Amino acid sequence: MCRHLAYVGPRVALGEILLRPPHSLYRQSWAPRRQAHGTVNADGFGVGWYAPGDPVPARYRRAGPIWADASFADLARVVRSGALLAAVRDATVATPDGEAAAAPFAAENLLFSHNGAVPGWPLSLARLAGGLPPADLLELAARCDAALLWALVRYRIRDGYPAPEALADTVRAVAAAASGSRLNLLLTDGEVIAATAWGDTLWYRTDPERGTVVASEPYDEDPLWTEVPDRTLLTATRTEVLRTPLKEPAA
Repeated sequence: MCRHLAYVGPRVALGEILLRPPHSLYRQSWAPRRQAHGTVNADGFGVGWYAPGDPVPARYRRAGPIWADASFADLARVVRSGALLAAVRDATVATPDGEAAAAPFAAENLLFSHNGAVPGWPLSLARLAGGLPPADLLELAARCDAALLWALVRYRIRDGYPAPEALADTVRAVAAAASGSRLNLLLTDGEVIAATAWGDTLWYRTDPERGTVVASEPYDEDPLWTEVPDRTLLTATRTEVLRTPLKEPAA
């Protein structure tokens, strides 16, 4: 389910990343090439981006398919940014939350997205949810697995975890609680992208002149695209990428 993408690099129009490439995230909403779970990502979409001098990202999210929103094409044509995170959503379970369930989720200077699914949701994560402060549960943006995963990540970051380690620790905890989960998480603060490959595809392309893109799948045929091995934590800036193996949780 879902396709998502994050970019850090020179300022570009959002459409240069999200709409213009031949296999862009826009096209992946109805014709993904490497999506193994689900076929059409039409249950919502969103993009968050950073403006110069402002560390808090702006967001544009909708409950319907990206291709049905004529206003988004105009926005993407004129808004420019050096960092963004965007997603198109294929929901596993219908919810009444509308655009609140569409990534990216946000808090302070962070943007977050989840590509995957948690078997047995919500009961499978009841114990992990019970370990969160009550205020965190009351502040959940939506009643979906991605919103709870975001709360678990935020809790770890507030507890002092660096963002990449917060992703990795959350993935291990959720995988232990719900075996068979697909947990490709994506997080950025506008400078660094952190991501996990756990049960679904993840690729990256980095170029000193064009910046770095981390995505569920390549949006063009550029030979610089590199697939990330499953069970990997990826940390990327606009010029560098670090890959760290993720261990399976103890039985």
